Amino acid sequence: MNIEDLRWFAVLAETEHLTEAAAALDTSQPNLSRSLRRVESAFGVQLFEREHRGVRLNPYGRLVLEAAQAGTAAVDSARRRIDALIDPESGMVRLGFLHSVATSLVPDLLKAFREVAPSVRFALRQEPSHDIVQDLVSGEAEIGIIAPRPDPEVFGWHLMEQQRLCLQVPPGHPFASRRRVELAAAADEPFIGLRPGFGFRRISEELCRAAGFTPQLAFEATDLATIDGLVGAGLGVAVLPAGAVRGSDSGAVSVPLAGVQARREIGMAWRLRTQLTPAAERFRTFVRSRPATST
Repeated sequence: MNIEDLRWFAVLAETEHLTEAAAALDTSQPNLSRSLRRVESAFGVQLFEREHRGVRLNPYGRLVLEAAQAGTAAVDSARRRIDALIDPESGMVRLGFLHSVATSLVPDLLKAFREVAPSVRFALRQEPSHDIVQDLVSGEAEIGIIAPRPDPEVFGWHLMEQQRLCLQVPPGHPFASRRRVELAAAADEPFIGLRPGFGFRRISEELCRAAGFTPQLAFEATDLATIDGLVGAGLGVAVLPAGAVRGSDSGAVSVPLAGVQARREIGMAWRLRTQLTPAAERFRTFVRSRPATST
């Protein structure tokens, strides 16, 4: 039994005549009879009383009719809602993005996209990179704006922004007036960083390791804006991407790192071998048409 069998059963219950119901459904009477047998077999009882002029629902049939009408209505409603969600003109894009791009890259991107697709809606998820990756795998998100780049065997990738890395220091710090600073010079400073599991935590740890030291963490935060604020309050220094905290009034000073070729790369990721909805495909095409920027 399938949903169409229930739909045909409801038509037969309304007409109470096999020939009339078959004509209304544009099918043959044998096809309709086979469909009815599937429904009766599924419920284990006879649903109609056969009469000389046609058929008539019995008490079991009336119970099944009530369920069939509710079930087919629910399925039709779900189909209409899904059609609306995947419509490239007014559908929904499930987008995950990093906390650190929530005040800069993402708002600018969505504003630009809405100029060409004003009716497309977004289901937004702001979270760390490892959670975005899990959401892409599970389907909770179709597209992620993420750093660093996830496994290229599993995910597609489009570079959106490259950010040079800086040492964030409190106002008045001896390094604040420098044009550049070697990261090794901050080896004895208390550091403020992200908690383990965040993508940028790995980047900053690798930079410190390459500079010959392990940072002594005074505090672990969950977003770059908090790190910037704590540095501005004089609680330590931090490695941060340039321009990562837009409109900050913490007073912290960004000093470019000398001798560091690494850049933080932020990009759009999607799961390979998974078809995007039309609205998400439209958004991906839009993002890929924009050149990558550097800070």
